[in-house]
Amino acid sequence: MRSIAGPAVGVLDVGSFGASLVVVEEGGTPLEPALTHQTRLRLDRELDDEGRLSRCGIDAISAAVEAATATAARHGITDVFPLATSSIRDAGNVREAVRRVAHDTGVELQFLSGRREAELAYVGARRWYGAASGPLLVLDIGGGTVELAAGHGEQAGFARSLPLGARSVTRDWLPAEPPVRFKRVRALREYVLEQVTEALGDVTAEFAGHRVVGCSKVLRQLARLAGDRPGKARELYLDDLRAWIPRLAAMPSSRRAKLPGITRRRAEQALGGAVVAEALLTVAGGPVSICPWSTRDGLLLTLLDQLTLDDPGKSRPKPAQSKAPRKAQSRKEQSQKAHSRPAA
Repeated sequence: MRSIAGPAVGVLDVGSFGASLVVVEEGGTPLEPALTHQTRLRLDRELDDEGRLSRCGIDAISAAVEAATATAARHGITDVFPLATSSIRDAGNVREAVRRVAHDTGVELQFLSGRREAELAYVGARRWYGAASGPLLVLDIGGGTVELAAGHGEQAGFARSLPLGARSVTRDWLPAEPPVRFKRVRALREYVLEQVTEALGDVTAEFAGHRVVGCSKVLRQLARLAGDRPGKARELYLDDLRAWIPRLAAMPSSRRAKLPGITRRRAEQALGGAVVAEALLTVAGGPVSICPWSTRDGLLLTLLDQLTLDDPGKSRPKPAQSKAPRKAQSRKEQSQKAHSRPAA
């Protein structure tokens, strides 16, 4: 075990399925991290009917944060950005969860706005493809939200977040266990397409000619599922994706987990993610190029940039405006505001 003696930056990404620590030394890139540490989580199983995290779920977060920060400290890293994603941010008892984790570990989880997450995903994609790739339209399907960003240069000129994550649409629209009735799938497809069209309707024409890039595990797994053949594994095509939606609807989660690219942990959300991806590709056009870097990598790259700019002896500024925890709406409150939906 070596100590990281030189300047370095770290991000602890706490999500529904795991807490991932990545540390990169000055002059390095996320491709070659100096240190990584992973703790598995299943926060999706620790939410009650009101969307509140259970005590066991919060304890699991504390244990994961404690393990990651202890690992970083053993390597000489004491400054790590603790990024919590929508699985915690949208919990009904988010303030309680943040307070308890801080009490247990001394680490206060931080949240980024959806817009800032979109901007950082764009940074990751831009650095991956480079300036020569031309204008980019970046799509990131998370668990709770979808981030969209576009631009011509180093920073996004357009950024937007939509509450259409794979976990969210699965929870609100789909039964706990397939098969899913055709009427329900059709209603979900129409609803998601309507939301995406409304959100991008005023700027869609501006994106003509942009390279469409996917920066999430959801899109990466769908590309593997729908294009697992020579020359297409790094791209997702709309026609291929559409062919899989009725097949996913007919399969139980146990069978989905055996498909190429679909992990057991994300099998339940595979159909919801595919429907959201279909709507995005329909409006944005395709195919979608799959980028291995996303929001976390954009955050690491931003921290590295700031590390280079900082004067010696000065404290490093935070990379983004963190979003204070907010009380999430209960599922009952959300359903009252949602469009009318047909019975399953």
